[in-house]
Amino acid sequence: MIHRDLRNAIVAFRRRPGETLAERPLAEAYGASRPKVRQAINRLADEQLVERHPHHQGMRVARIPLRALPEAGEMRKALETRVVRYAARRATPDQIARLRASVERQRVCETAGDIDGFHAADEAFHALLSEVAGHPGFWDTVGRIKAQIDRCRRLGLLVFGSMGPAIEEHDALVAAIAAREPDRAAALMASHLDGVAGTIATLRRVVPCYFYEPDDPPFSR
Repeated sequence: MIHRDLRNAIVAFRRRPGETLAERPLAEAYGASRPKVRQAINRLADEQLVERHPHHQGMRVARIPLRALPEAGEMRKALETRVVRYAARRATPDQIARLRASVERQRVCETAGDIDGFHAADEAFHALLSEVAGHPGFWDTVGRIKAQIDRCRRLGLLVFGSMGPAIEEHDALVAAIAAREPDRAAALMASHLDGVAGTIATLRRVVPCYFYEPDDPPFSR
């Protein structure tokens, strides 16, 4: 639970790069032992979400490692293009209706300016695609590899606030699935996921302090 809560906070930028994660206050906040907190933080370190603080003992929220993004993106695309191919071949009318309802929930969040709600609805939509495809475990695997991509997506929403393009792309995906067009669905999914690369390039110019290359100097606050 501690790992999940901290991970979600880091991905959502409620805990931002450079913020210190100290064991004692976290243990008090969660009512847990320091070894339990340390275990959670070590798991976050394995995911490159936290790093050792250079000026004192303890860990801090890491910047987004640029080198990790292309591989994670390609792995996600390989899995999710396969997912929508399966979905286009086997989706039932009821499942298509559920996909359309999921897109409508995203539109409601857009109208309300609800970034957290939109992100949750977006995640639910992609999870539902894997369910429709008959391979819900695909989404579990995607979830383990996309943390850094999710940070970029959440940062993009915070900086630009644009949910509309993703919603329209989701709508087009559902249309291709409903029409039983696996090739078109796969092409649309690939384009949808590749769009993150453009967002990342823009974010690097707007908020460069949140990204790093291996040779960059240490982050200072």
